[in-house]
Amino acid sequence: MSGHTVRIELTVNGQQREAQVHPMTRLLDVLRENLRLTGTKEGCGEGECGACSIFINGELVNSCLVPAIQVQGAVIQTIEGVSSSKKYGSKLHGVQEAFLGWGGAQCGICTPGMIMAAVHLIENTLDPTTITENQIRTALAGNLCRCTGYTKIFEAVQKACHLPGSKA
Repeated sequence: MSGHTVRIELTVNGQQREAQVHPMTRLLDVLRENLRLTGTKEGCGEGECGACSIFINGELVNSCLVPAIQVQGAVIQTIEGVSSSKKYGSKLHGVQEAFLGWGGAQCGICTPGMIMAAVHLIENTLDPTTITENQIRTALAGNLCRCTGYTKIFEAVQKACHLPGSKA
């Protein structure tokens, strides 16, 4: 890629970060290559699979579709920022615990995006215990998994709706 680069400044997982990039570099690549946050995965590179889902200013977005220049000054949350830091280590978000406990993860490519979509659903619902299976299916509809029949993923999200660590 030739041409000029720009410096972007953004907040990622609560920390001020910056990167010198070509303006049209995909945010996915900035996160993985420049900032070394490799939890966000590339599945299709076309915004169809959801593996690269992150939050930009609180909205769920496919990072493979976002040019770096568009996130100047933005607040980004990746899968690495979903768990909370505690004095004696990290505490997983309830959705992450549920994926581990109820078999919601297989090979791991889709898992970060699935978790981000589930977290978005739960954190934007006043009472997560009222979330229905249909709402879960709708919220995760933009995420593809090639390993499972989705049943374990939906079950894990249903369990997470009732775990205390699922709502920030």
